[in-house]
Amino acid sequence: MQYTHLGNTGLEVSKLCLGCMSFGDASRGFQSGWLLNEEDSRVIIKKALDSGINFF
Repeated sequence: MQYTHLGNTGLEVSKLCLGCMSFGDASRGFQSGWLLNEEDSRVIIKKALDSGINFF
């Protein structure tokens, strides 16, 4: 994985970012047709972390 600095913060983040907008609780009424529940989301997040992604 390649990393870069996030602006002037000194934080080093992966050049790839995992968007998490589709992760959530469908029972709360937020775009329930395309949300992934916590269990399914954790699988994707773990794969991202295992691949070196640290920018979410």
